[in-house]
Amino acid sequence: MAEPAPPEISDAAKPVRLAVAEVGRRVVGQDVMVERLMVGLLTGGHILLEGVPGLAKTLAVRTLAEVLHASFSRIQFTPDLLPADVLGTMVFDVKTQEFGVKKGPIFANIILADEINRAPAKVQSALLEAMQERQVTIGGHSYPLKEPFLVLATQNPIESEGTYALPEAQLDRFLLKVHVGYPSRNEEKEILLRMSAGRAIPVEPLLTPEGILAARAAVVAVQLDQRIVDYIVDLVRATREPAAVGLQELAPLIAFGASPRASISLAQASRAMAFLRGRAYVVPEDVQAVAPDVMRHRIVLTFEAEAEDVTADAIIAKVLAAVRAP
Repeated sequence: MAEPAPPEISDAAKPVRLAVAEVGRRVVGQDVMVERLMVGLLTGGHILLEGVPGLAKTLAVRTLAEVLHASFSRIQFTPDLLPADVLGTMVFDVKTQEFGVKKGPIFANIILADEINRAPAKVQSALLEAMQERQVTIGGHSYPLKEPFLVLATQNPIESEGTYALPEAQLDRFLLKVHVGYPSRNEEKEILLRMSAGRAIPVEPLLTPEGILAARAAVVAVQLDQRIVDYIVDLVRATREPAAVGLQELAPLIAFGASPRASISLAQASRAMAFLRGRAYVVPEDVQAVAPDVMRHRIVLTFEAEAEDVTADAIIAKVLAAVRAP
């Protein structure tokens, strides 16, 4: 029988779980996506959502911002977007005869970067500083971004015309890459019934940015046993040295395995999963639940793998099966 979580964990997790349920009132059939969005909030990690149009990615992010009572900006990425359109720029004030800063949409708690792979390299570079350093540079001066700050980016996997592949350095800055799939038949029926009436479904603001920051402190207190630490390191290293776990056949398929940042991200995401499930300690199931989302964008495949239609998810599944859980 599992030990009950300490009161500080239970008290901090309750409003977060209520917020997840509140998002579910409007977003049907995407429980995994909503849960992963909350993992990002609890860890301060950015998330890349990949799925075909019409799967409620934008709706889920907007609803999450409403439930959190946080500031929200939606940036539609296009090939002609400029860094100033995202960050802001210096504007001359005729009255004062001085330049002042006009802040861009990046200055919000939750940023929806819609179709992020449509923006050119200069915009991606500007966004990279905001994601990694939690600050932006305008006119030679740095301006901190307010916490919580979270970039939730979307991209369409079926359309490549007019898109720019995200650089590996930027992909590595995303805590999770979540594949958003189709809902089940019953879930789609529920979506139809809810949405076909044409009335907006109201949601209550159950959390505040301050509440999220308090929950983050509780997540850090979730226990990570040494055996779980070893398990996480073994999983990540197996993507770089597959022969060490008896997966010699994977060596020609992996050009570059997951970096040490993947180990850190996997530990953070596992702690958040344990917290959401009401536990004060991480178990192997928490690690296994988020491992594909943490590692799928951090494994670079060879041309041989692409020719054989081998995916990063297939490699991760073999690694999870080969590495012994504590």
